[in-house]
This record gives sequence, structure tokens and C-alpha cells, in this order.
Amino acid sequence: MIQYRFVAFILGIFLSILAGAMAIPAGMDLLFGDPDWVYFAEAAAITGFVGILFILSFKPEGEPVFEVRETFILTASSWIAISVFASLPFILSSAAPTFTDAFFEAISGLTTTGATVFRDLDYAPPGILLWRALLQWLGGIGIVVMAMTILPALQIGGMQLFRSEFSDRSEKYLPRVSQISSAILSTYLLISASCGVAYWLAGMTPFEAICLMMSTVSTAGFATSDLSLGAFDSYWIEMIAIVFMLAGSITLLLFTRFLQGDSKSLWRDSQVRVYLFLMALASGAITLWLWGTHQYDGISALRYGTFTVVSILSTTGFTTADFNTWGGFSLIFLFLLMFVGGCTGSTAGGIKIFRFQILFKAAKAQILQLRRPHGVFVPLYNNQRLKESEFMSVLAFFALYIFCYGALALSLSFCGLDVISSLSGSATILGNVGPGLGDHIGPSGNYGDLSEAAKWIVMFGMLVGRLELLTLLILFTPSFWRT
Repeated sequence: MIQYRFVAFILGIFLSILAGAMAIPAGMDLLFGDPDWVYFAEAAAITGFVGILFILSFKPEGEPVFEVRETFILTASSWIAISVFASLPFILSSAAPTFTDAFFEAISGLTTTGATVFRDLDYAPPGILLWRALLQWLGGIGIVVMAMTILPALQIGGMQLFRSEFSDRSEKYLPRVSQISSAILSTYLLISASCGVAYWLAGMTPFEAICLMMSTVSTAGFATSDLSLGAFDSYWIEMIAIVFMLAGSITLLLFTRFLQGDSKSLWRDSQVRVYLFLMALASGAITLWLWGTHQYDGISALRYGTFTVVSILSTTGFTTADFNTWGGFSLIFLFLLMFVGGCTGSTAGGIKIFRFQILFKAAKAQILQLRRPHGVFVPLYNNQRLKESEFMSVLAFFALYIFCYGALALSLSFCGLDVISSLSGSATILGNVGPGLGDHIGPSGNYGDLSEAAKWIVMFGMLVGRLELLTLLILFTPSFWRT
């Protein structure tokens, strides 16, 4: 029998933490003399009341039995419930005209997608801007902890490859998870602080540095201006953003080992090596295209090309130029990058680099097998032999990802979006990138003009992509609910 009582108890803890977080933008509004602090106080009171009510009402008696089904339910329900209550400040302050828009902005922030329905951000109250940034930052650390401690145990999409390294099913499982989470949080805080200080030294105000630090490290993409980072037009700020977008999209636990003295931990990981190589290759290709087609001089082509590639491949979604005008090759290239994503155990979305590695290694072994039918070819990942179950898990993930992408594209086109917007929008929301292609949802566009139905489809796509597909979709299967 499913332990709904314990699930509700944990949800109460999460909502209580969220209520405490709402005090931060309330304090910021008070500091700036903005009356919107009242709305955050009201939202915190409502959220805190529900959270404490859940804690007191559903406190488990004795030691709870928390199995796989409860983990699936808790993972999905916590993201949805937190998004609902996180939208309260947007509703109460009328920053969002409808619940749909408020929920869209909240879930986009928490899933670190960065797609927005808000306009005139340059004139938005400071509390609202800070709340958007804070949602991304909290969502980012939540995603990393989920990827390192929960998904390996659920054996989703090949994530069990990381179970032996990052988790443990023995009697020491809970202490081990606690240690992993603490290490990840410490590293996340250190990287965040370094990014914020760097932005401030590069010329941002302290408020802008804090907001954009949260957006950069979480690879989310919400900005404090409608022009994104292009509003600053600063080489230094863009270089800092590139460094910390990369940091956010690389496995954070590897940074922990690096800081603990293992100087080769980052380069020793094959996923990181492939990711950085792909980043350099893609940046070079776009730079050569922009320079060869005489759209920019050499330095400007390198500047805009590299920033855009890092932003999309890390699934951050910051923009400094309208890449819709760069021509067919660059658009198709960037469109394909939207599917890739960063490393596992990072804040980045997408399919993830390690799954492409496994697919190519298995394909290579199959080709060699065709050439030498009696030979034995064993694909390896990080010097570990790949099990058939791990490969099949990755293959199933790819198949499901393509199916979900096609279903989202068809759904958006049914809602009236053009072909470019439907195809790119499905890729960018499923990969949690943010901006798509075309006039509507491109780098100079906005999701605010979409119909109500299209926005709900986009929100569902963001959640499916962020929860690694199976974590959410399994709840729609009748067999999951049978005792």
C-alpha cells in the first residue's frame, strides 16, 4: 500500500522551506521601499500554514516504509505542489494577469527552463525579479540532488550507472545520501558566491549580480532585463557568464572532489571531456560561419558565437544577440544542440552527454560485431563495462524522448503555432533551454503571446523534461497504482 501519509509529510517540509524563502524577496522590497512586500508576506503565510498543517497532520507513526512507488509520487508531486505555491506572489501582486501565467513563470523557474511570459522586466519590482531568480537557484540545487541520489535508485535512463559512485543501497544509504547532498550544496554555494562577486566586480549592481548569479549557476536563464545579458553589452560579463554556465552544466560532485584535492577529477571523467570538446567544436563552427558570411568581424563572431553555443548547450538560454538572423546553417546547428544538454549531476537539462556516449559506444560495438561475427566487443564507459540493462535503459530513454518531442510538436502546432515555433519550442522546453527559434518564442520573443492551451502544453513539457520523462509519465500507467 502506498504511504501517502509520509509523502504528504515530506511535502509539508518542502512547503515550509518555500515559505521561509519568500521572506527574502519580501525583505528586498522593504529595503527598496516597494509595497509589494505585503504580497510576499501573504504568500509566505499561506504557504507556511499549509506546510505546517501537513507536517502536524501527517507526521508518520513509527519508522515509515518508503519504497520505489512512493519515491516516484513524491518526486512528481513535490515539483508540482511547490510550483503552485511559488506562483502565489505573482498572483497576489498582479505581476501575472492569470493563474496560468503565474504558474508558467513559477514552473519555468523551478525547472530551470527560463522561458518567460513577463515583459518590461527593466521596470519590474525588485522583489518579483529576485523571486524569479531564487526559484531558479532552488530548482537548480533540487535537480542536482535528485539526479545524484534519487534517479540512480530508480534506474531511469541509464542513471543506474552512477549508483555505485554516487549512491548506495546498503544499510548506510541514508547517511550516504546525506553526505552527498551536503557536499553538493557546499560546492553549489561556493560556485554561486564566486559568480556573484565576479559579476559585481565586472560592473553589475549588487542586486543585478545576485539575481543573475542565481540564473547563471542554475543554468536557467531568467534575466533582469528584456534584453537578457545583451543589456550590459560587456565582454567581461559575458566571459564570466560563459565560465559559470559551464560550471553549472558539469557534474557538481566532480567539483567537490576537485576542491578536496583530487586535481584530475574533472578531466578524468569522459563525460566532461566529451562535453568540453563538443562545446569547443560547436563554438568554432558557429564562429567560422558568422565570420565567413561577413555578419561580424573575427572578434565579434567569436564573442557572439561562443556565448550563444555555451548558453544553449548548457541549457541556460541567455542571449546577447538575435541568432534568428544568422542564417540557415547556424539555426539548424543551434536547434540540434538544444537536444544535447550538459552532464548528469549538473543543473543542465537535455538528453545529457553520457547517454550519447553510451549510444555511440554500443553502435560502434555493433558495427565491429558485423565485421567480425565471432569477435567479442564489450562497450566501456569510464573504464567500466556496460551492462545490457544499462544500455537498454538508455535506448528506451532515447525512444521515449523522441516520442515526447513529436507529441509536443504536434500539440503546439494544433494550438496554432507555426512549424518553426512548434519544432524548436518542443526541443527547447523538453531540454529546459528556454528560447526557441522564430519570431514568437525566439531570442527576441516571448511565451506570453501563446494561447492558454499552448502554455499548459509547454508547462507539461518543461516538467516532463526536467523529471527525466519516466519519473512523471509512469504515474499515468494504470499498473503503477495497482497494489
